[in-house]
Amino acid sequence: QKYLLDTTGQLLPLFGADFFENLANSNAQLSRAPVSDDYVIGPGDQLLIRVWGTTSLEAPVTVDRRGEIAFPRLGTLPLAGVKAAQLDAVVRQFLGRFFKDIEVSVAVSRLRRITVYAVGQARNPGSYALSSQATLTTALFASGGPSVAGSVRRVQLKRQGQVVAEFDLYAFLGRGDKTADLKLQDGD
Repeated sequence: QKYLLDTTGQLLPLFGADFFENLANSNAQLSRAPVSDDYVIGPGDQLLIRVWGTTSLEAPVTVDRRGEIAFPRLGTLPLAGVKAAQLDAVVRQFLGRFFKDIEVSVAVSRLRRITVYAVGQARNPGSYALSSQATLTTALFASGGPSVAGSVRRVQLKRQGQVVAEFDLYAFLGRGDKTADLKLQDGD
């Protein structure tokens, strides 16, 4: 870029920089996306539990800070760490101790929020509240992508002070390779 500018006077745009222009709110779109079967339930997730058979129930519940949901007069059920695909079975097993011949359906109705930080050469560095399904590219979109001085070849994901992944945006833009596009955790 600098060589071309010095020799011809023309500024060569950074490949992929326009990818972050005029973006719709990708985090809002992600929050409406279906929850994957491997999504891990955690504090703050909201669930809708439906039960039918010998008893019927429809209850919106929120996983509390201890990672549990409460059923009045029945007790609490720990759900933190349970994958979305296992929710029906786990809740059915718990309620099956109190009710016979029931069917259970559990849906994740609202995802918890996580806080991630875009630092270094981000176009808009700062903290961002994202969906708990957010990935590294989600955070890049939220922060406007790398600044002109930033690198699109070495975007780093740091967790607890350690680099856990390096993402090459060229691989994503050129080939659609998202293998290093990891799910984020609170505090990344």
